[in-house]
Amino acid sequence: MVKLCIFDLDGTLTNTIPAISHFGNTALKSYSFPAIEPEKYKSLVGNGRDVLIHRMLKCFNADTDENFDKVGKAYDHAYESDPLYKTKPYDGIPELLDTLKANGVKIAVLSNKPHNVAIDVVKMFFGDKFDAAYGQRKGITNKPAPDGALMLAKELGVSPSESAFIGDTYVDIETGKNSGMLTIGVLWGFRDRSELENAGAEHIVAIPAEIANIILK
Repeated sequence: MVKLCIFDLDGTLTNTIPAISHFGNTALKSYSFPAIEPEKYKSLVGNGRDVLIHRMLKCFNADTDENFDKVGKAYDHAYESDPLYKTKPYDGIPELLDTLKANGVKIAVLSNKPHNVAIDVVKMFFGDKFDAAYGQRKGITNKPAPDGALMLAKELGVSPSESAFIGDTYVDIETGKNSGMLTIGVLWGFRDRSELENAGAEHIVAIPAEIANIILK
């Protein structure tokens, strides 16, 4: 029986591409780089803030230490000034979380988004619903390393074998597999079915309610 569900944040619980693309392009514009199409950001995100900035700059063959530093700082400043900009939960997510909680399943968030921003988003849209939430923090290796997921399981007193990891990218599926957890890929986020299948997701779902059917069976 699954006793803990760990969710990715961006592309799984909340649609943040409008925010990420806006703040990314704001940072680029500050240093005279062109904007990147919002849809393109879906392939740039997933591995944390630093990798995102590197990938943005590589679009212009401009990934130097100097550009990374200044564009990264501009991105952080812009995002931290308005972390909830054009962000909202996906349809069906609040109901899914309520169903899991009502059935005694613990729920947590593990994101590669900077910790302070991740916590702001989680608190704003979900209040105290989650039992724990981690974003990117110093000293903790980002997903797909298992460190954060295993820390959450230990903190909440659940074994990895009784846990599920749920997300929209190969990074999330690999995180779950590396942690010894059940893996569930979702199709409403930033990537497609083929990526989730190639990553080895044990289940792939099209709507949030399907997750409850898997967890509570």
